Amino acid sequence: MKEKKIVANNKRAYHEYFIEDRYEAGIVLTGTEIKSVRGGKVSLKESYAKIEDGEMFIYQMNISPYEQGNRYNVNSLRPRKLLLHKEEIRKLLGYVQQKGLTLVPLSLYLDQNGRAKIELGVARGKKLYDKREDAAKKDAMRRMDQEQKSRNNYR
Repeated sequence: MKEKKIVANNKRAYHEYFIEDRYEAGIVLTGTEIKSVRGGKVSLKESYAKIEDGEMFIYQMNISPYEQGNRYNVNSLRPRKLLLHKEEIRKLLGYVQQKGLTLVPLSLYLDQNGRAKIELGVARGKKLYDKREDAAKKDAMRRMDQEQKSRNNYR
């Protein structure tokens, strides 16, 4: 089994979207950026992926500047190229051209070789009532767990 160190998760993506499919992509970073990633200074909250001219890019992913990076630091919100096979990009382009599907980053992690990888999700936006339904299910599960814990404590 592949060992991976998760650096950043996008919890908001699971709240805002139904995830229909997942893809793993490499990401092109500079030297100071990978040092910041290894330090865990990454945010995926507002980020999204787009396909332009047969290549995939991720936008609005915030990688904080490396403290010892001085002049080698780059803009923390710059677009970054994602590395995928051509067939995968074509398939994802087909998904995106369908109504209502988008590409959202789900997590950023380091694989066993120390390379930064990003997990992309092909997502469909949730309606407000879907979000309320998910919150109600989560609340019901929390109440059942609490009730079960309290019953176990009395024995």
